[in-house]
Amino acid sequence: KTAIETARKSDRPTLICCKTTIGFGSPNKQGKEDCHGAPLGDAEIALTRAALKWNHGPFEIPADIYAEWDAKEAGRAVEAEWDQRFAAYSAAFPVEANELVRRLSGELPADFSEKASAYIAEVAAKGETIASRKASQNTLNAFGPLLPELLGGSADLAGSNLTLWKGCKGVSAEDASGNYMYYGVREFGMTAIMNGVTLHGGLLPYGATFLMFMEYARNAVRMSALMKKRVIHVYTHDSIGLGEDGPTHQPIEQLASLRCTPNLDTWRPADAVESAVAWKNALERKDGPSALIFSRQNLQHQTRDAVQIDNISRGGYVLKDCAGEPELILIATGSEVGLAVQAFDKLTEQGRKVRVVSMPCTSIFDAQDASYKQKVLPLQIGARIAIEAAHADYWYKYVGLEGRVIGMTTYGESAPAPALFEEFGFTLENILGQAEELLED
Repeated sequence: KTAIETARKSDRPTLICCKTTIGFGSPNKQGKEDCHGAPLGDAEIALTRAALKWNHGPFEIPADIYAEWDAKEAGRAVEAEWDQRFAAYSAAFPVEANELVRRLSGELPADFSEKASAYIAEVAAKGETIASRKASQNTLNAFGPLLPELLGGSADLAGSNLTLWKGCKGVSAEDASGNYMYYGVREFGMTAIMNGVTLHGGLLPYGATFLMFMEYARNAVRMSALMKKRVIHVYTHDSIGLGEDGPTHQPIEQLASLRCTPNLDTWRPADAVESAVAWKNALERKDGPSALIFSRQNLQHQTRDAVQIDNISRGGYVLKDCAGEPELILIATGSEVGLAVQAFDKLTEQGRKVRVVSMPCTSIFDAQDASYKQKVLPLQIGARIAIEAAHADYWYKYVGLEGRVIGMTTYGESAPAPALFEEFGFTLENILGQAEELLED
């Protein structure tokens, strides 16, 4: 009681630590691990009742205790008072009240989708070859002014994640009117706070760190998916392509871990266009979180028609194709899409019939109808190669046991990115060699 009263006098958060006895009241099991994960048992329950002088039946709450904890009437009074105040606020400030209702409901502005699509078309027309983390920042500069509810942040890596946009203002104890949180080196804390912000409603949070450091936040990421809340996890420096920082910073198994998390959409865009589409989908999604995976290195712009741009939001689509039925399908994501396109050009020159499938979000592709998936990855085409600078095992469900995966099966090394890609087989020559072997078989 003293600790609670003292805490209430402070304007700072207070942590109260209480020492307790596990299984308190159980004569033979209190203070022991026996009562942690198993029932006490009928005999021990009877002894515990006697020790605590508890004569009430199972799940029976004595009236005096129920009365002390019953907050229904108090809650009704508080709610009625709030409703009265909000009605007065709505009458005085109808525009602001409607905006508050919109944000609390989780609905985006009515014109967001149209304006976001227009921006995506602009990005496609511009055709920039830039790092996807920079494409992400450009998208934030376009989408941020449309979404006053956006609350950004980074775990002390804003300058590397590129999550600051032109309209950002830091949130501080002195001024809470900002829209960007400087979380410090607190990946788990950042992610847990975003979960809480989303549960409260009214704000749409995104938070960033390096993909490798997702591991520190793993439990909170899982909770956002379990609770089906719209939280946007931004992870940059997505592969061995980050270079000299070496294997401690180079993610290998993290992409597979995220993709295997139920209800989490994990995007790894191939260029600026796919990056903008990924942001749009994550912002518009209402039934769960998204992880946006961006590169440190520049990614080659890929040319698409309007139908292909629309199909990005289906998680996987045909980026390059041949006339008639292909004899080989190349599947890739992120920085490796450009490499797949190079292989497509070379194999086409050699007279081969090849298709390139870009698959930025496997969970969304998997959710498409069978007809669409058959059009993209025809079951009768068994010659397939998946290319991704991440753990190879994930991709066998798309290429089959007879297909090939050019991926990672070990940790990376400390070296410049081009040297690493060559060392681990992410080269045009290796893809052409694998393709030749498959087609000969």
